[in-house]
Amino acid sequence: MASFHAELPMDLIKSFEELEVATPKMMGDMTRAGAETVKRTVENNLSKSFKSTDRLKECLFVTKTYRTPSDDSINNKVMIYGYLDNDKKTPAPLVAMAREYGTSRGEAKKPFFRKSFKKSDIESAMREEESKYLPKG
Repeated sequence: MASFHAELPMDLIKSFEELEVATPKMMGDMTRAGAETVKRTVENNLSKSFKSTDRLKECLFVTKTYRTPSDDSINNKVMIYGYLDNDKKTPAPLVAMAREYGTSRGEAKKPFFRKSFKKSDIESAMREEESKYLPKG
């Protein structure tokens, strides 16, 4: 009966063990890099939909990296959060949503947020971050 015996080099086993420990941090950094790319694109697109973007840019955030309890995935969100600095305390997400989707009172939609999710840009930012963790060769 034929048999086969293989041994992996110790340096390869060690690099696999290091990668296993670093994977959650790597994934978090990768999703953060993708979210930061989207945030920059949203900031650029704001000027196409709004006359003045300073107050809305102050309300644009990337959340901290978190794990979802349902499927244990690692995520970051790009979100518009808070209030615009005016006397009425207008919610910034309400203003952004009215511009993104339009209103029932006749304001036309001028999408800026949905156009910011370019898969190729996000993937390239994530691959660049991934290359910092993976061994070359």
